[in-house]
Amino acid sequence: MPSFVIEFNRRTRDRRVTEFNGPTSSRDAMRRRLELEHAGREKDVEIVALTSGSLKMLKKTHARYFTGRELISH
Repeated sequence: MPSFVIEFNRRTRDRRVTEFNGPTSSRDAMRRRLELEHAGREKDVEIVALTSGSLKMLKKTHARYFTGRELISH
């Protein structure tokens, strides 16, 4: 099941979504979230790691993260 890291700016509503696939997707996404948090971030940026059946499903269950512009992934 795919996992995703979402970097979400609460002020601008912009987001960056990174998808992880494969048997270690959940662990890989969590590792990436922790790396991003350790590197520091703007105070308005929320970083989450989520697992979902698909990006489409994630957009329904966590719609608030998908209200602004999508930024290009790293």
